Amino acid sequence: MMKEKLFFYYTSDLHSHFENWPQIVGYFKRKKDQHNRKGENFWLMDNGDHVDRFHPIAEGLMGKGNVELLNQAGYHLANLGNNEGITLSSEDLYTLYDKANFEVICANLSYGGGDQPKWLKSHEILTSNKGTKIGLIGLTAPFKTFYKQLGWDVESPYDSLDELLNEVRAQSDIVILLSHLGINDDEEIARRYEGIDVIIGGHTHHLFQNGEYTEHSLLTAAGKHGTHLGEIILEWDTEQQKLMKKEAYAIPTENLRKDEKVTQDVQVMRERAIDLLQTPITKLTKPLYIGWFQETSLMSRLTIELQNWTNSDVAMLNAGILLDHLGEGEVTYQDVHRICPHPMNPCKVELKGDELLEVIRVAHTRKLTEIRLKGFGFRGEVIGKMVFAGVEIETKESQDGEERVVRVTKNGVPIDQDKSYTLSTADTFTFGRLFPEIAYAPNKAYYMPELLRDLLSEALKTYE
Repeated sequence: MMKEKLFFYYTSDLHSHFENWPQIVGYFKRKKDQHNRKGENFWLMDNGDHVDRFHPIAEGLMGKGNVELLNQAGYHLANLGNNEGITLSSEDLYTLYDKANFEVICANLSYGGGDQPKWLKSHEILTSNKGTKIGLIGLTAPFKTFYKQLGWDVESPYDSLDELLNEVRAQSDIVILLSHLGINDDEEIARRYEGIDVIIGGHTHHLFQNGEYTEHSLLTAAGKHGTHLGEIILEWDTEQQKLMKKEAYAIPTENLRKDEKVTQDVQVMRERAIDLLQTPITKLTKPLYIGWFQETSLMSRLTIELQNWTNSDVAMLNAGILLDHLGEGEVTYQDVHRICPHPMNPCKVELKGDELLEVIRVAHTRKLTEIRLKGFGFRGEVIGKMVFAGVEIETKESQDGEERVVRVTKNGVPIDQDKSYTLSTADTFTFGRLFPEIAYAPNKAYYMPELLRDLLSEALKTYE
């Protein structure tokens, strides 16, 4: 009986957390040597969200440093996540993988403005030493509104599979899906489509220690931030033309041996990136302090900047977005990135007066301000105090220590419950369930590719 073992290793949702990158690459290198000695086939893959602009490397080099690190590690394939797709400008995304030494596959994404980038493919067919064909398809989360705003098109992953899967299956012995869609879609795809042998999951940061089956598909996922790496072992019978065995593991990386050269490479790249962020923005005559549970001068200037910039009736931001004080003297883009690293965009929604009042009421509850928010673009610790511009809010403290909203006026006139108002805020609040009124508002406008820190840079220029 002729059997062939095929090995696949992957990372997913690294989010520019390079703490364990030297361990991950060290492990890959050791495996590479082992497989090369035995003449076995292996492939290294990334399943998206390797880039995250919270890190100076991703910010200073606009994602291209991440691509360089993937090149140095010897990756063969990568899929796009939403952090590659929608936190960069259209131009930066178009050129992101120009120097990649690996294939980039993402079947449901395309550029809306003419020629497609030369690196973008829908799928890839790999051939092993013994002639076994492995078809790989990449899919990314369809954030339609955001992509459209940036001049890109993203289609439903199901439409893409309907178009592509049969063609790939016809050319392949084994089919693997790189899915940056999340656990629910992975399970749904496994139920709906036959002939996908393995689904590599991501986006929802779930973790399967030993893979899980849904129908005939083996689902695997390695969590987030490089705390685990993924390993898949497939056994193909070349005579019976049949997959005999499939295994998937998530391997904890923390205690793996570091590759010292990689540690050095990351350090050198970090310094290179920080160098590029040294452009001065302004000079402060005195320090600016932040406080997550108070309204500081910088927070109110930023909120006013947001209101003016989006031309909205009211603006609302959470004090938890500013992570550090600014000292007296020169302020650079690096400082702004350090204190506001989140890839969050400004957003404007239309609300009725009664909905706006409800948002303001909830925003003043201790329960909301103390939430330790994770994800949705937020890279801080807690939400913190909600700061408003464009309205006057009168509150009083009740016996239980809660701040209750007594009266809300705009230019001295009470908010009209039936009138429409525009509220600008961070896009974060349009995703979660923290403010249902904002999340479900039918009229939303996102401002891209500007991030809140771009507005912070402008707000800082108002300090003389």
